[in-house]
Amino acid sequence: MIEKSFQEVANSIKNTIINTQFEIMSDANKKLVNLYFNIGKTLEENSSWGNKFIDNVAMELKISFPNLKGFSVRNLKYMKSFYNEYKDDNEFVQLVAQLPWKHNITLMQKVKDKEIRKWYILKCLEEGWSDSILIYQIDTNLYNRQEKAIKHNNFNMTLKKNSDLANNIMKEPYVFDLIELTEDYKEKELENKMLEKLKNVLLELGSGFSFVGSQYKITIDNHDFYIDLLFYHIKLKCYIAVELKATEFKTEFASKMGFYLTALDEEVKDEHDNPSIGLILCQNKSNKIVDYTLKFINKPMGVSEYKIFDKLAKEIQNNLSTKVNINDYLKNDNEMDI
Repeated sequence: MIEKSFQEVANSIKNTIINTQFEIMSDANKKLVNLYFNIGKTLEENSSWGNKFIDNVAMELKISFPNLKGFSVRNLKYMKSFYNEYKDDNEFVQLVAQLPWKHNITLMQKVKDKEIRKWYILKCLEEGWSDSILIYQIDTNLYNRQEKAIKHNNFNMTLKKNSDLANNIMKEPYVFDLIELTEDYKEKELENKMLEKLKNVLLELGSGFSFVGSQYKITIDNHDFYIDLLFYHIKLKCYIAVELKATEFKTEFASKMGFYLTALDEEVKDEHDNPSIGLILCQNKSNKIVDYTLKFINKPMGVSEYKIFDKLAKEIQNNLSTKVNINDYLKNDNEMDI
């Protein structure tokens, strides 16, 4: 009992330190981004000095601050562009000030539509993406796959609550980095490769997913049944069963998933859990057949296609750690000499 009490006190102190570190670094980040905005404003207001003006400023700053990075010609030009991008939108300035500098450069370069850019900004703040993960999400067109895609499920009919949140976890299609799959891969090979790259799979599924097991066994009246992949969603507070199909969607897939969800609700979930949700991932599908099928299924499930993306950089994979070092995250992504 004494050890437990000591550990609780120690954990409380550690959490306080971590939270304070984050607040200090976040405040420093806002000040840095605001500094760059103001420098950009000065550069723009004095651009009449000519083409060599920024070069001369960079040289002067290098002489005055020899140990500081971040004032290269290229980065000063980024600051000028940053100012011009947001000078007439104070709300956006406050929003982007919460992101590290490299994130802001990435968003300016790769996302031209302001509303779509705002969506990615909010996702960064919500899920704590590094810059390399942000690039990956943009390159795989996450906005259109998650926000704009027509999603095929029956959540509105079958879930009494959280139907909007359940809708938001779906993508069309899902994009998985599963390099080295053979051309005519089978479902078992697909499952094994997903397990090998579970961190990448969790990145694609989104925040809130916690892996429970593969080929998860449920025994009913001495008969064993196996769910391809089972997750628990922390925000939805429910189990999510995933069935992988290396083929086109067939109506019988939904019936089988309905059985799995019933078994999970009766045999696995407890009184505090919400009803289990099913997700069927197929190579391709007829949307009309899917919609007709789900209309008469009384268990919450969705159907999506999946695609294989084999260009996930090692830098991104290395950033998919289970623990986040706040100091390193802000330090690395605020490296000023881009």
